Amino acid sequence: MFRLPEGIRHLPDHLDRQAQADLVEEIRLVVAEAPLFVPVMPGTGKPMSVRMTNCGSLGWVTDKERGYRYQPEHPVTGKIWPAIPERLLWLWNDITAYPKPPEACLVNFYDDTARMGLHQDRDEQDLAAPVLSISLGNSCLFRVGGLNRKDPTGSFKLSSGDVVVIGGEGRLAFHGVDRIYPNTSTLLKNGGRINLTLRRVNP
Repeated sequence: MFRLPEGIRHLPDHLDRQAQADLVEEIRLVVAEAPLFVPVMPGTGKPMSVRMTNCGSLGWVTDKERGYRYQPEHPVTGKIWPAIPERLLWLWNDITAYPKPPEACLVNFYDDTARMGLHQDRDEQDLAAPVLSISLGNSCLFRVGGLNRKDPTGSFKLSSGDVVVIGGEGRLAFHGVDRIYPNTSTLLKNGGRINLTLRRVNP
């Protein structure tokens, strides 16, 4: 059986159905204010297969010219990001017990064909803070490796309501999404998967 690296925790079914539905409604309000956009790879400009937006004082963005970074405004509308919903802040405090609040919440939307290649979350200055990941909607196959790209990896299924904490010794572990399992949840009216990742950026 695959064993998660030290510092990475999987909390299956952490959010019940009502809590998931309430969170989806709050994310709909975020998306109405800060529309989903297609991020592109630095250098090549190749579009990613996910659509995304953010909430919080900072948002993670990427483009061909300036690459990966955090900034206070939406790259398309130029408006500041909406605030992180209170229930997400409460989850952060309850699960991570980290003394400082998150500054960014990435909202990634996966359709049935989207995936996310192996990567590290290393654009933050505060690497002592964990990353808190919340899954909503269709299940996915989540892959986790070590601190080097060539380290062995293992994968497991994430379902709607599952929470993953990436911190401690595993804070810079490579991870990604291999595939989405269509029609595994009825939470989102039109299908797909939403992944929320809460992050502290500054020390």
